[in-house]
Amino acid sequence: MISRDVTIKNNVGLHARPATFFIQKANSYKSSIWVEKDDRRVNAKSLLGVLSLGIVKGMTITLIADGTDEADALEGLATLVDTGFAE
Repeated sequence: MISRDVTIKNNVGLHARPATFFIQKANSYKSSIWVEKDDRRVNAKSLLGVLSLGIVKGMTITLIADGTDEADALEGLATLVDTGFAE
C-alpha cells in the first residue's frame, strides 16, 4: 500500500465533470484506490464517494492505492490532478 498527497489546482475542484474523469481514470486500474481528506476516506472509484468529500481548489488530498499496479495508479491520478483535468 502506498500513498501520495496531491493539491487540487482546477477552478471547480472535484465536482461533476472533473470527478467523472477522476473516477474513470481510477477504474482503469486493478488496484484498490481511496481518496482521503481530513479524517474521511472514500473509494476513488465511487462518484458519490468522491463528490461527498466536497473537494475544492487549493485543497490537498491523499491518494492511497493497494494492488498490483498501485504505483502506476497513483502516478496516473496525480498527473490528472496536476494537469487540472484538462480544464
